[in-house]
Amino acid sequence: QVQLVESGGGLVQPGGSLRLSCAASGESLEYYAIGWFRRAPGKEREGVSCITTDRGSTYYSDSVKGRFTTSRDNAKNAVYLQMNSLKHEDTASYYCAAAFESDVQDMCVRSIHRYRGPGTQVTVPS
Repeated sequence: QVQLVESGGGLVQPGGSLRLSCAASGESLEYYAIGWFRRAPGKEREGVSCITTDRGSTYYSDSVKGRFTTSRDNAKNAVYLQMNSLKHEDTASYYCAAAFESDVQDMCVRSIHRYRGPGTQVTVPS
């Protein structure tokens, strides 16, 4: 079983940057596709970015494309979400999730999870 824990959230001004980390324990992440999801109050959950096991393919939602970058370091058993040019509408609780999934667009769009972390809050004031 995989335990996931996110870190790196916080309060950042519009236009600023944050880097979220997703650390795994209990099992290697190398066999899992990893996704970053977010949930804002009153809004539906959104699959922000999902990356394949070998970093061969990465999906980004239209709302973050060009601003967010997902990377993974299988040696460190970690995945990262670099968020640049943050906007107020990026305010949400962000969590990472792992799944046996080769279609990362499907993983993000359908919110396919096998394991997930508790989340970290990102707040961008208006």
